[in-house]
Formats: sequence, C-alpha cells, structure tokens
Amino acid sequence: MSVMIRQAAESDLPAILRLYAQPEIDDGDILPVEDAAKIFRRFADYPDYHLFVAEQDGEVVGSYALLIMDNIGHLGARSAVVEDVVVDPKRQGAGIGKTMMRAALTEAAKKGCYKLALSSNQKRDRAHAFYESLGFDRHGYSFLVTPEEKA
Repeated sequence: MSVMIRQAAESDLPAILRLYAQPEIDDGDILPVEDAAKIFRRFADYPDYHLFVAEQDGEVVGSYALLIMDNIGHLGARSAVVEDVVVDPKRQGAGIGKTMMRAALTEAAKKGCYKLALSSNQKRDRAHAFYESLGFDRHGYSFLVTPEEKA
C-alpha cells in the first residue's frame, strides 16, 4: 500500500489529534479541535511552516510539521526543523515514518537548507534508532527551559 504525503488541511485535524493522543506523544491529553484549528490557521503567518500528513487508502496515518528558516549565520544558508512526528501505532514499522522523513529531507534540500534538525525525548529509544537508521546523526546537545519558570 502506497503512502502519499501532502500538506494537511484543516479538515485533517481530528485525525491528526487522534495520532497525537498516543502514549508516547500527548498521552490522551490533546487540544480541542477548535483550538488546534486556530493554531493551524496561524501557520500561514510564517513564511515557510507547514503541517503535513501521510495518507494511506484515504486515511491519515502519520503527520509532521516542517519549518524552513532563513538565517543570517551560516552565510545565509537556510535550515529546516521537523517537529511533531507521529505515526499510527498500528502501522509503525511499515515505512510510513521513513516516507515522511524522506519527504521532509527532499523539501529541505529543494529549499537549499544546510541541515534538517529534530529533537526527540531521551526516553524514546525506538524513535532514536529509527532516526539513526535514516542517516540522522546525534549532534550536539539539546537544552530546554520552561520560560515562565525562569523569567
């Protein structure tokens, strides 16, 4: 069964939210569709930020967000960040995630990005092995701070 990657439509949000509800992602604590729709509409305010879905047999089976950023550093080379990668748990291991990440890499290359970065929770060993199998390297450190606690 082939997988088609396309930009998400607002009508895809209920299916995407169901994917985010899985235990390793948002553990059932997801946004109401109306709140997600408001955020989705704000994506249009960014020059190059899109939500994508993987579709198989007319069903949304995966999703990711891709941000292409312009930079002043790195001699003006663009960079890409992929976020919120999720695949239906019943379909993991079937190549859907690989197809999504290849699409993100292709888009980043097409837009002249010098890197495609992502972060992953330290506990997600299977996800790390998956990304490494696609050629992603562990690079540097990722740091996190909760702004309201440090402001």
